[in-house]
Amino acid sequence: MNLPVNLYPKKLVLSCLISLLASALSSLVMAADLVGDANKGASKVSLCAGCHAIPGYRSSVPEIYTIPMIGGQSAAYLVSALQAYKKGERKHPTMRGIAGSLSDQDMVDIAAYYAGQSASSKPNYLK
Repeated sequence: MNLPVNLYPKKLVLSCLISLLASALSSLVMAADLVGDANKGASKVSLCAGCHAIPGYRSSVPEIYTIPMIGGQSAAYLVSALQAYKKGERKHPTMRGIAGSLSDQDMVDIAAYYAGQSASSKPNYLK
């Protein structure tokens, strides 16, 4: 029995790879143009603080998740995570809903705010 060696035409594979690369590059270029403002981010974190500011907090919807403390985390990582939730690449339903409501500028502002946090940071009473 002879099976076809090439199950996917080269043109199809190449066009898929080019599309993926273009998508990834456009996301990087878009994020590179935006500058986060930690002061503006401080006024945008009320939804975040409801879970991420509680040490040891766990969510049980739809599964049990241990919620990470995100203060001091890399801004680039936080933006990447928020974009992944917004696109549906990360699956937590609450985070997907929250990230879906954020603009790209909101994401970089929130990330700048949390990246600047440490254990000695003053409490943000706007949260």
